Amino acid sequence: MLFFRNLTPARTPPEMSPVLHFYVHPSGHEGAASGHTQRKLQVKLPELQGVETELCYNVNWTAEALPSAEEMKKLMWLFGCPLLLNDVAQESWLLLGSSDLLLEVGPRLNFSTPTSTNIVSVCHAAGLGAVDRVETTRRYRLSFAHPPSAEVKAVALATLHDRMTEQHFPHPIQSFSPGSLPAPLNGPINILAEGRLALEKANEELGLALDSWDLDFYTKRFQELQRNPSTVEAFDLAQSNSEHSRHWFFKGQLYMDGQKLACSLFESIMSTQASSNPNNILKFCDNSSAIQGKEVRFLQPEDPTQPSCLQHQQRLRHVVFTAETHNFPTGVSPFSGATTGTGGRIRDVQCTGRGAHVVAGTAGYCFGNLHIPGPFFFLSIYFPFQIPCPGRYQTFSSVRSKASNGASDYGNKFGEPVLAGFARSFGLQLPNGQRREWIKPIMFSGGIGSMEAEHVSKEPPEPGMDVVKIGGPVYRIGVGGGAASSVQVQGDNASDLDFGAVQRGDPEMEQKMNRVIRACVEAPKGNPICSLHDQGAGGNGNVLKELSDPAGAIIYTSRFQLGDPTLNALEIWGAEYQESNALLLRTPHRDFLNHVSARERCPTCFVGTITGDRRIVLVDDRECPVGRNGQGDAPATTLPTPVDLELDWVLGKMPRKEFFLQRDLPVLQPLVLPAGLSVHHALERVLRLPAVASKRYLTNKVDRSVGGLVAQQQCVGPLQTPLADVAVVALSHQELVGAATALGEQPVKSLLDPKVAARLAVTEALTNLMFALVTDLRDVKCSGNWMWAAKLPGEGAALADACEAMVTVMVALGVAVDGGKDSLSMAARVGTETVRAPGSLVISAYAVCPDITATVTPDLKHPGGKGHLLYVPLSPGQHRLGGTALAQCFSQLGEQPPDLDLPENLVRAFSITQGLLKDHLLCSGHDVSDGGLITCLLEMAFAGNCGIGVDVPAPGVDALPVLFAEEPGLVLEVQEPDLAQVLKHYRDAGLHCLELGCTGDVGPHAMIRVSVNGAVVLDEPVGQLRALWEETSFQLDRLQADPQCVAEEEQGLRERSGPNYCLPPTFPKASLPREPGGPTPRVAILREEGSNGDREMADAFYLAGFEVWDVTMQDLCSGAIGLDTFRGVAFVGGFSYADVLGSAKGWAAAVTFHPQAGAELRRFRKRPDTFSLGVCNGCQLLALLGWVGGDPSEDAQELGSDSWPARPGLLLRHNLSGRYESRWASVRVGPGPALMLRGMEGAVLPVWSAHGEGYMAFSSPELQAQIEARGLAPLHWADDDGNPTEQYPLNPNGSPGGVAGVCSQDGRHLALMPHPERAVRPWQWAWRPPPFDTLTTSPWLQLFINARNWTQEGSF
Repeated sequence: MLFFRNLTPARTPPEMSPVLHFYVHPSGHEGAASGHTQRKLQVKLPELQGVETELCYNVNWTAEALPSAEEMKKLMWLFGCPLLLNDVAQESWLLLGSSDLLLEVGPRLNFSTPTSTNIVSVCHAAGLGAVDRVETTRRYRLSFAHPPSAEVKAVALATLHDRMTEQHFPHPIQSFSPGSLPAPLNGPINILAEGRLALEKANEELGLALDSWDLDFYTKRFQELQRNPSTVEAFDLAQSNSEHSRHWFFKGQLYMDGQKLACSLFESIMSTQASSNPNNILKFCDNSSAIQGKEVRFLQPEDPTQPSCLQHQQRLRHVVFTAETHNFPTGVSPFSGATTGTGGRIRDVQCTGRGAHVVAGTAGYCFGNLHIPGPFFFLSIYFPFQIPCPGRYQTFSSVRSKASNGASDYGNKFGEPVLAGFARSFGLQLPNGQRREWIKPIMFSGGIGSMEAEHVSKEPPEPGMDVVKIGGPVYRIGVGGGAASSVQVQGDNASDLDFGAVQRGDPEMEQKMNRVIRACVEAPKGNPICSLHDQGAGGNGNVLKELSDPAGAIIYTSRFQLGDPTLNALEIWGAEYQESNALLLRTPHRDFLNHVSARERCPTCFVGTITGDRRIVLVDDRECPVGRNGQGDAPATTLPTPVDLELDWVLGKMPRKEFFLQRDLPVLQPLVLPAGLSVHHALERVLRLPAVASKRYLTNKVDRSVGGLVAQQQCVGPLQTPLADVAVVALSHQELVGAATALGEQPVKSLLDPKVAARLAVTEALTNLMFALVTDLRDVKCSGNWMWAAKLPGEGAALADACEAMVTVMVALGVAVDGGKDSLSMAARVGTETVRAPGSLVISAYAVCPDITATVTPDLKHPGGKGHLLYVPLSPGQHRLGGTALAQCFSQLGEQPPDLDLPENLVRAFSITQGLLKDHLLCSGHDVSDGGLITCLLEMAFAGNCGIGVDVPAPGVDALPVLFAEEPGLVLEVQEPDLAQVLKHYRDAGLHCLELGCTGDVGPHAMIRVSVNGAVVLDEPVGQLRALWEETSFQLDRLQADPQCVAEEEQGLRERSGPNYCLPPTFPKASLPREPGGPTPRVAILREEGSNGDREMADAFYLAGFEVWDVTMQDLCSGAIGLDTFRGVAFVGGFSYADVLGSAKGWAAAVTFHPQAGAELRRFRKRPDTFSLGVCNGCQLLALLGWVGGDPSEDAQELGSDSWPARPGLLLRHNLSGRYESRWASVRVGPGPALMLRGMEGAVLPVWSAHGEGYMAFSSPELQAQIEARGLAPLHWADDDGNPTEQYPLNPNGSPGGVAGVCSQDGRHLALMPHPERAVRPWQWAWRPPPFDTLTTSPWLQLFINARNWTQEGSF
């Protein structure tokens, strides 16, 4: 029986909905999170004696009557732990003593959080329609020996919450009604009477970030029109025409040192197209670009408006790429800023043309000095003390962890893998006394996608077309974000306006919206979308103007779905709320869009009509909604129109701004290194520098496999070392053609010479891309993203010089830019000082990949026990140390930076390397970049877990410049029979190609021996040096994961040799059952809100010979389909309802409490001729439903007659590490009744693992023992010897006994946390050692073939 206390809600005024409070006692499995909190508090408050915590779910109950006993029971089940009976109450569990401090913190209540949105959806799925908001607060009881002071309370509060997104609640929440709302300026801005002064006042009060040119221009415009602008219009113009949106600097007229430049920076960048192959399908438009792709075969649903069979299609599919930054929001609120940056970039991809497919992302972060304590002291000595940031900005450490957490969390939940990136910290006082640091950080997000040829071109708007918004409701979020991001120096605007620009990321909604767009793209009768635009800076005002330009539109405020009824017209028009797109639709297609939106549970609003009068008009008709007539919408003349503007002068060609630039040459000082500095002591610093060191702390918390299209992600070799140079994806599961992308950025060099930094950014991108086979160097296109304090003295000139250098080198190389973004306010005010960030250019190169299996990775393969190492310097004879990692580690820049002196060398090296890839003559390859040649060599050895013996010839040059100069070049590994041929290829092309030495023994104790000119300068075990390189990552990891787990991984990595896979001789030979004729068994690929693993699951079952159907829970709930004709159901991975109440809790509620869907699944389970597979989120669901994990001594229990869930025997809980784990791990297949694992017993196979809640918590150790004894736990995480393990991260979640999968007693239902469906094709594997590298079929396909074979047996 459930235990609960005091069911009387808090007293509320009669006009308010009561807020019910449900207090949840910690169940003891939140150790990582609570321990991290306690450690933070203990550092700040040494006198603290203890911490207790609880959660409170604050439920807005809108029904007239309080919840019934049945409704209360449901609420208790939803908020509680299914394994416990008494962990939820309506009074606090925290009992206070006289010296205790009770603190409650939670989200700011100015808008509903994404967590609330998803909990409400779960409640509605459970039949609790009276719930309309649920916010979660965290409550802490802090114990002290003596009553704490107000100062102690303030310190504790600052430690426990993020002031940008959260608040302190001195009392329990009584109402979600806003207390008081800031009143915006009402009425017109009286320019006609007051002139420019009126606009200046609005500029100050609204934070419009209009500069003097803007103020003059708009004052004059409205005086010419003889009318005053409304407040909404002024706000609209500021956002739409901000630097952030209009890119005035890049498109402006520049004067350099008094000389007028012949063309704008934008025109100069576009000129690169003339020297490159004309393979762009889209360029400099759509916020994305696209290049000519390939004809591919793929699966898509027969009819996306209803459950249907996935059918084979063949189309021409192009490659899409985009990249952007989200720097200002990430600086003030790192987690939400990074989530919305990722979400905005995803929308850029999906809104390309008339709809594109999101495939994979890239990510990058630049932040100030981390001031890591202990052996990292040298990272803190750029300043004698830690200089503060502006109060509105988070600490650099917080930005580093929370920003990457936000971007990772968003991609993980949306279902987009992140496959490449960079991370860099910097802070230095220059010789001229100027401080340079990333106080305003860089949060970079890139994305690669695909698009069918028929969807490339948007249709122009035509009168009568519907203007439609799809996605989430309007919230008071990000109001003024575009203008806030355009402030010349961050810190010059009011802090409360920074709070207003904080945003809200909801990946669940983004994914539902993505499914609607994909359904339109896959519509059998053609795509109904005429035009499509993503909402970003400027909100509705910007996106609806762009969408309707040049025809014009009339828009009605009453037709938007509002997340907050108190919004005013300015906020509806200008808020930059996320997860929203706008599209044009012809009237006959309304039904299609409505059906799809209902099936995907995605809000869709028909907000207006294209008029053809070339005006944008916003009618505020909420008091008296205007109805539709068949010929368009005509407002009543008495209704207010807060916006009524001619599109031509809002979006049309406007006068170019002029910028007068002066070069400011840097003060240079020669690099002075300590006398007698050894290579070892230099490495102790360089290998720990964040830009050089391991990025394991970033790669292992982000999904790198979702979607099943990933051919190359960041991690390589036996230990999955994060070192890959290039990311590669397939254009279809069924093809070996795809796309490759790689990054290049060298911002520290810009402080010495911005031209060099630009050349090196291009060079690095291409030397990274070089190791994937692409169609041609001249087919390579690039996105260029510029982050600069361009409007400060000397900085604009530096940017212009960098741009000129980039264009020149690209013309010489034959590559071109086809898109990009800029962020030109990269400076922050700290007290009276303006701190500029280093000027940064990020190049994202991308190209079509004709063979995704031809990629070469950096990990040494030591073929035949001896691989030969070659070095191809692209600037031979140069050893410049300016701006290098070595210089930075000694708090200096130096004078002469490395450079690409001869671009033709890069062209030749690219061509030769590509030919060698095609002929399979290279074993390994890596580029020389941050950390120099020595770092390149060491990284290859680290990844290969082997020793090397090399001697670098450089007559007359000291060892340090030879090894630590970052001159561009390549290091290659070739096998002995191919050595002479490879050398000849490079040398015949006029390139230097030096033989350095060979690979050595294997294992962590193998020796690294490096000589320069015959003198040994380094002789140490590879494991010992790798530990230095990994140390910074593990230090940072301790701030975001359980320290014990981190220490366990760190220690294990020092001793590991690598996994041993095993394929027993009895393992079946996989054969693809595609015989003509005969019945084809049907399998339903069942998904819920937030599922994201359906397409790769469909591919796996299709490959095994099934007829595969796309079925949603909404289909089952609506009765659109039953399961009687299906032999199998696959419950796919993802984050159903964002897992807000625990893993798969929302999905289980939808099954349990919906009479139709629940009955359908129960009937399916009872049939003896059916099977099911639950993976990841599906595994969590089957455990909650009791399909697996129950007491094997009892018959399979069904739900009671009241459909009430039985207490499960197994629950999937948070990983012991306390975070999401993305790993290429090993599992052992054991004996047991699982039909899908027949014949696979004894195999030890690698598989993708990607989950945050995979810990198998059994209701008792006795139950687990019974399940194991009967073979009902047939899958276990395995150590390097193939034995079941609890060792982290070989067991990524810490499950007791290493259990990774469980099955029902009859073997028909299998639930597992790893993802075999993402490894059914050999190219999907992250590492394939011999003999697995020669397999043409993945052993994991057998799991799906077994299911098909079983359906044909007929012995049920």
